[in-house]
Amino acid sequence: MTPMATLTFSIPRNIVYGEGALDRLSTLEGKKAALVTGGSSMKRFGFLDQAQALLKKGGLDSIVIDGVEPNPSVQTVLRGAKAMQDFQPDWIIGFGGGSAIDAAKVMWCFYEHPALKFADIVTPGSMPPLRNKARFAAVPSTSGTASEITAFSVITDTENHIKYPIVAADMVPDLAILDPTLPTKMPKTVTANTGMDVMAHAVEAIASTAATSFTDPYALEAITLVLRNLETAYAEPTNKAARYNMHNASALAGMAFTNASLGLVHSLAHKIGGEFGVTHGLANAILLPYIINFNRQFSTKYALVEKALGLEDLAVAIHDLNGRLGIPSTFKDCDEVDFNEAKFKSVLDRMSANALADPCTLTNPGKPTVADVKAIYLAAYYGKANKEAQRAGIALVAAGQPQSKHPGELSFAERALIVHDMLVSGASVNDIAAATGLSSHAIYSISADPTWSQRRLA
Repeated sequence: MTPMATLTFSIPRNIVYGEGALDRLSTLEGKKAALVTGGSSMKRFGFLDQAQALLKKGGLDSIVIDGVEPNPSVQTVLRGAKAMQDFQPDWIIGFGGGSAIDAAKVMWCFYEHPALKFADIVTPGSMPPLRNKARFAAVPSTSGTASEITAFSVITDTENHIKYPIVAADMVPDLAILDPTLPTKMPKTVTANTGMDVMAHAVEAIASTAATSFTDPYALEAITLVLRNLETAYAEPTNKAARYNMHNASALAGMAFTNASLGLVHSLAHKIGGEFGVTHGLANAILLPYIINFNRQFSTKYALVEKALGLEDLAVAIHDLNGRLGIPSTFKDCDEVDFNEAKFKSVLDRMSANALADPCTLTNPGKPTVADVKAIYLAAYYGKANKEAQRAGIALVAAGQPQSKHPGELSFAERALIVHDMLVSGASVNDIAAATGLSSHAIYSISADPTWSQRRLA
């Protein structure tokens, strides 16, 4: 980050947190509110009725716009915007999981600007000003997306199988209400997936090329809270202390990444989610260890996290936590959706190109290529060494241990054997240098020494 650059740091005007925070809905000033929610859980557990009663107590009429999918679609957003145009609310309340809050944000945009088309807001920063008709409150029921904090929303174009991260500063909510009672009803798999979404937000924010001394403390504290509390929240759903800390971790990570942005984990998760429908947090969790190891060649920030938290290897710590949460280490072992190998191979090139073009890639360390992205997808799908992953310098993680090391940790003999293998596979000198940390002179010397090929054959 340029020391003299002029930057901004944006968070919601008000964050109300702790048990009983939901009561703040009764103090909203206005006449009408539209509650946007997902499936039936908020209704089934009584939270939706409670919210409407609190709004009524404050003098606001309300409607419920429900049926938001786990991956909210453009069609759902437009349907909700039409309902808002008919009702004319002065408060829009995203109520439930991150998908509901994401959808509510973009409904809000099309409510205030009905002539817009979805393509008009895809470019980051292209959304016109909001708050012409309504203000926005967010009440999360999961501890994961941090949509209650951020300027981000993720909407799926179901016709083209692409998830679009929508970025607009005006989408930062006016009010975030963090009541730890709501996430106590989350199923264990949702707790695991959303919790690892928090981890992905924090890890990517701290490694982002846009990270600053304002964002790093929030990201580091979020990583700490996840490592100390997610497993407890998963095993003991009603543990209020763990839920409180995870809800706070989600918001803190949101404060970090909405200002520092993200990276390849989210770029790849967006696109594989669009192709296969895998839950976003689950995709993030699987991808994290592979991308941390890829990014190490460009960033020292992971080492700073490891030093601060007393970890030997952040990628291995995350891989191990995934295992304890029932999250597989590869996409081929994921049974949430059908990760058909033939389909994976058929969409890999398109998916890789789309992921590289994702806005989140802009702040990833280094300058990844389509070939790098493809290699990471292959590594995360198969979980085993392959030529593409090796050329990209990815250290694969399996059974809790790195199958290969960061270039700086390799012995010269290990590096020389990698040089031989990569030369045989047709890799360039630049690719070999990135994977081994060796100079071009050393690579040429090894290539000219026949004893290394003999050692590999032996």
